[in-house]
Amino acid sequence: MDRIVIEANGQHFDALACGPRDGELLLCLHGFPQFADAWLPILESFAAHGYRAVAFDQRGYSPGARALKRAAYTMPHLVADVIAVADALGVHRFHLVGHDWGGAVGWAVAGGYADRLKTLTILSTPHPSALAAAIRSDPDQQARSAYMLMFRAAPGIAETYLLADDAAQLRAAYRGKVAPTQVEAIVGRLREDGALTAALNWYRAMGDNSLVGQIIVPTLFAWGDEDQALGRTAALATARFVDGPYRFEIVEGGSHWLIDERPEQIIALLAPHLQTPR
Repeated sequence: MDRIVIEANGQHFDALACGPRDGELLLCLHGFPQFADAWLPILESFAAHGYRAVAFDQRGYSPGARALKRAAYTMPHLVADVIAVADALGVHRFHLVGHDWGGAVGWAVAGGYADRLKTLTILSTPHPSALAAAIRSDPDQQARSAYMLMFRAAPGIAETYLLADDAAQLRAAYRGKVAPTQVEAIVGRLREDGALTAALNWYRAMGDNSLVGQIIVPTLFAWGDEDQALGRTAALATARFVDGPYRFEIVEGGSHWLIDERPEQIIALLAPHLQTPR
């Protein structure tokens, strides 16, 4: 496993990379509140099968890409980062995998840059249009998404709440599904100057998701039926927004933290999907 810095889109992204440099690129996008190392089991497994497996700490999570203003965290910037990282790695077409916010970015990349992707894999996060519709009309999803109102409040409110009492509420978000050592490492990194504010700025910069549109890239969407944040309504509705080859997998008993909780199952789902012809 190599720790590298990728200079892309005017930023410096800390990244993990392994596997042959001439292998097909498998690029992984983490969510909130995690970092690239959440993908370690996935990276190691697919590197062993000949892929160039890379995950990077996204905008705000990498100290070298930590803008202060929330306008720097709008979706066009986040998507541009992904394309620029692939360009910096010397790859035109690649496999993209995203979880949570990384999944939201993944949908947007597939919607705007379908020609750049061989396959798309999304963990937990429904298509943005399906999620937006559920937030408007589904009481269950409205309740699940209520935390976003606080996250989008003025800077300082959510930060204080999440870090109070030795980061009790931040720790509680993982619901015991993420290894304690990993949680400690995440909490320590998010306590760095400006780190948590930058991560929360993803929520504060949320805009119109309808721009993602229909997806034509071969897509695998895996969703845990015990996900605390993302409910069944949007998960089932996602199929309406994918016109290309599509596979929807319900991970029974799976929570929001599928990479940490079910790495072997995710690997088993992902392996044949990466062979989907396009």
